[in-house]
Amino acid sequence: MTGKRYSKQRELIYQCLLASREHPTAEMLYQQLKPENPSLSLGTVYRNLNLLAEQGIIIRMPFPIERYDAYTEPHPHFRCRVCGSVYDLEGVDYDRDLDEKAVVLSGHQVERHDLVFTGVCTHCAQRH
Repeated sequence: MTGKRYSKQRELIYQCLLASREHPTAEMLYQQLKPENPSLSLGTVYRNLNLLAEQGIIIRMPFPIERYDAYTEPHPHFRCRVCGSVYDLEGVDYDRDLDEKAVVLSGHQVERHDLVFTGVCTHCAQRH
């Protein structure tokens, strides 16, 4: 992790996010870290996540409730409309040609696109 001076709490938050596959909210990270870090506040989690996102170390994912992803390479996601879970969509490649097409058609300097598939996850589908 690079950027501003080292912070033990920032490192703790980042490592927790890195270990997660569920694209957690700030609240989820806070609830996971709080029992072993009683001095941690939800505000500290938000501030550090925002700093990490501004530095490009993590990705801020603007769903109805912001989620975060420590895997910063462009990749598609799936969001369940029933339970709200967000997953990496394995096996679906990021289409760099789409970025290039957008540059040609718009003239903008396109850096990346975000692709989110929405539907019902396998867990929720099995329950209904």
